[in-house]
Amino acid sequence: MMRALTGLALVAALTAMPPGAAWAQEPYPTRPISIVVAFPPGGLADNTARPVATALERILKQPVAIINKAGAAGAVGNQSVATAKPDGYTLLMALVSVSVLPEVDKLFGRPQNYTLEQLTGIARINADPSMLVVRADAPWKTLKDLVEDAKKRPGEIVFTSSGLYGAAHIPMEMFIKAAGIKMRHLPTTGGGPMMNAMLGGHAQLVMTPVSLAAAHVKAGKLRLLAQSGTAPVPAYPEVPSFKSQGYDVEYTAWAGLVAPRGTPPHVIKILRDATRQAVKEPEVITSHAKLDTPIAYLDADEFNAWWAKDAARLVEVVKQIGKVE
Repeated sequence: MMRALTGLALVAALTAMPPGAAWAQEPYPTRPISIVVAFPPGGLADNTARPVATALERILKQPVAIINKAGAAGAVGNQSVATAKPDGYTLLMALVSVSVLPEVDKLFGRPQNYTLEQLTGIARINADPSMLVVRADAPWKTLKDLVEDAKKRPGEIVFTSSGLYGAAHIPMEMFIKAAGIKMRHLPTTGGGPMMNAMLGGHAQLVMTPVSLAAAHVKAGKLRLLAQSGTAPVPAYPEVPSFKSQGYDVEYTAWAGLVAPRGTPPHVIKILRDATRQAVKEPEVITSHAKLDTPIAYLDADEFNAWWAKDAARLVEVVKQIGKVE
């Protein structure tokens, strides 16, 4: 009788434990890990994720696969991780747009695909201002030239982006609002298609992270007019900020590794330790250097605190921009 009671007590205790506690002693990782990129290949998230995944494979001694899951300006991939089992085997290489898409759903009165409360940061990998880039054959040599022309031809100049309310759309809307101008928007499905639209002549300008423009600027195909930071960009110190030219535009394009909230603490610790080591690996440093995007690492605690403040600011920006069809 006593043995039966002891067994029942043990079952009751295990059943009462929170899900994460039941996994506390499980070894990790014991099988392949997936990093979801919510955009097609060739964008900031994809360019960041691939060298990091290669380094993590060596460190964690398990395959780390990149899964491109594009759609709805990143919402499809973001949601797939937010609702995934919180076991450390499904991660997200998130972009800054992850912060604003739930607010966009609220703005349009539709069910939210996910909320930020469903995610937790492991590490921020990079963080750069966005660059206002125009085609080399465009007539504008300065931001002033562009604004003056746009005021003469409202709605005629075409800009492209990685998707509605995405990491290239929000800062452009901030600039359009600050300058009091109107332009025509050509949204695409990600950073790669966005740059193809520029190079193919379907759009005349874009607001993009440094990494996506660097090679084309060096090749003489694109020209930089302004950047959305508050300090000079190391690779392009001659490019003036929007603020220095009288436009209240400040925006950081970042990429960071994120997990579903509820992932066991010991798994988060293993992942953050591995990621901290990964960003010091030569191939990760070299890949970022080639794209003129230095590593801007923040560990989990710092990253989550910074992310919360950045997200709160951007939610207010989305409210100010309002509905954009």
